[in-house]
Amino acid sequence: MKVSYSNYGKYSSDNYGSHTLVFTDTNRNDFYFSYKTLVAFTYNNQKYVIQNLWSTTTGKHLNWIDGNNKKERLTKEAFEAKYFECFGTKLEAVA
Repeated sequence: MKVSYSNYGKYSSDNYGSHTLVFTDTNRNDFYFSYKTLVAFTYNNQKYVIQNLWSTTTGKHLNWIDGNNKKERLTKEAFEAKYFECFGTKLEAVA
């Protein structure tokens, strides 16, 4: 499987780019990370974003991913369940 990656967000320095990585698999599903934690993914062009359980910095990352659409964010349990529904595998601990 070929996976590509890029950065999302608006950091002015590449020093912080490693904290905002998005990986795309061959099926065009995206996996967004804040630091080393999966905080959002796409499946069949639908984006799923977890509620902020962390810091204001991760909150900023989530806003970049979903355009500050906080009302659509999933609880930790719902996020993990949706991941399993989409990919058929359990997501390791989110937080």
